[in-house]
Amino acid sequence: MGEPAWAIATLFPGQGDWSDEEYLAFSTERPLAELYDGAIEVLPMPTDGHQRMLDALFLLIAAYARSVEGRVRTAGIRVRIKPGVFRQPDIVYLGKSRRELRGEEYWTGADLVVEVVSGSASDRVRDLVTKRRDYAEAGIPEYWIVDPQQETITVLQLEGGTYREHGVHARGTTANSATLPGFGAPVSEVLDAD
Repeated sequence: MGEPAWAIATLFPGQGDWSDEEYLAFSTERPLAELYDGAIEVLPMPTDGHQRMLDALFLLIAAYARSVEGRVRTAGIRVRIKPGVFRQPDIVYLGKSRRELRGEEYWTGADLVVEVVSGSASDRVRDLVTKRRDYAEAGIPEYWIVDPQQETITVLQLEGGTYREHGVHARGTTANSATLPGFGAPVSEVLDAD
């Protein structure tokens, strides 16, 4: 096995020293990375199953967005939580009344974010614990967690600066939004998307 290309590493700031500007320049070329307290977090490459579920839910949210003049995007759109923290939700939705939060390089908020949980233990902690805290800190009113391992969609609603469970929805039920009137997603349809 060859020696690591250490010289390449010296082109970048040390972990914990990344600025927002350095992250934005880096993540334009390396889209599967987030900034967390000045450190780069490289995200796992999505699997086919992850993308199938993401696509199914995106299509449902996109249809809703068209009906209410909202905007929805998939992973790659960065959401600035605060200085030094950027996340890339799997899906991000913004209603018509808050469009000023949209930016070309990143958004400064959202009305709904969705994460499809990846398989590793560290990915589960990031989606179930860390991002839950981050999205609440950013004041995002609603957070959905699609958990293929548990076969559930958890709908969280922001109350008093923290999320509370609006519902944990299993196969055969519909996950209904806490804040988007009339929006819901059939859990089995999302989990079994092809």
